[in-house]
Amino acid sequence: MDPALLKEREAFLKRAKATPTVEKRKAKPGNDGNDKKSKKAKMKPPPPKPTNTVDYKMSQGSSQYKFGILAKIVKYMKSRHQSGINDPLVLEEILDETNQLDITSKMRHWLATESLINNPKIIVVNEDGVNKFCFKPKFDIHDKKSLIKLLKSYDLHGRGGILIDDIEESLPNMQKVLEKLKDHIISVKRPQDKKEVLFYNDRYCRFKVDEEFQKLWRSVAVEGLDDQKVEEYLSKQGITSMEASGYKKVSSMPRRKKGKQKPRSFKKHNDHLDGVLQDYTENPPGK
Repeated sequence: MDPALLKEREAFLKRAKATPTVEKRKAKPGNDGNDKKSKKAKMKPPPPKPTNTVDYKMSQGSSQYKFGILAKIVKYMKSRHQSGINDPLVLEEILDETNQLDITSKMRHWLATESLINNPKIIVVNEDGVNKFCFKPKFDIHDKKSLIKLLKSYDLHGRGGILIDDIEESLPNMQKVLEKLKDHIISVKRPQDKKEVLFYNDRYCRFKVDEEFQKLWRSVAVEGLDDQKVEEYLSKQGITSMEASGYKKVSSMPRRKKGKQKPRSFKKHNDHLDGVLQDYTENPPGK
C-alpha cells in the first residue's frame, strides 16, 4: 500500500479519537406521543378567569330576585305603618322610597298586577282609576282605646290573650301605648316558645286572697290525680264535691234518646178468604 495513504489514514484516526462525541439515548417505543402531550400540557398556560361573572340567583329573570324585591317592599310598608304613617302610595313612589327604580318594565307589571294585589299584607286602594298600596295589619288598632277594646273583647268571649308580635305589627308606637296601659294589661310569657302574650286585666276580677289561704292552696299536691281521685279525697275529708252540689258533667258524646217502641205490624195474607176458612183443631170433621 502507498505509504502516503497510510499516513493520511493514521492522521484521520487520531483526529477522530480527539473529537468528543455525545451519545443519544433511544426513546422507548410507544411513549413518544405521551411525552409530547405531557410537554405541551406543561407548557400550556392556564385559561384566564372570566371577569364578568353572572349571579343566577340575582339575575332579573329568577324567582328569588323577584320575590326579594317584593319582600323589600312589604318590609318597608310594615315599618312605615309602625311609625304611624300608612297613607297609600302608588308603585312608583314605593320603588323610589325603596331605591328600586332600576327594575325592568316587566317586573313593574308583575308587581302592579299580581304580587302586590294578591299579597295578604297589602291593601289596594283605587283612587281615580289608579291603584295605590298600603300595609294591612292583623288588627285594626290605632291607639290605646282600640287596643283596650280588642283585649276586652278577647277576654269576654274566652279567647285568651294576643301575641305581642301581632300587636306590634298592628299598633303604631306600641311601646308608648303599653306604658300608658300598664295598669290595664297583664303580660305573660308562654313556656313552650317564650313568646309574650297580653291579656286584659279586668278590675272587677281583682281581689286580695288571704295569705293563709294561699299557703294552704300551695301545700296541696294534686299532680298525677284525675277528677275521680280528687272527688274521692274530698269525700274522705268530709267535703262535698261540685257534682254532689248539683253540678253535672257534660259528656262529649250526646246520648241518643230512646223513642217509644211502636207495635210491629205483620202483613196478612189471603184476606179474600176471611170468613170462609174454618178451624177444625178442636172438632175435626168426621167425629
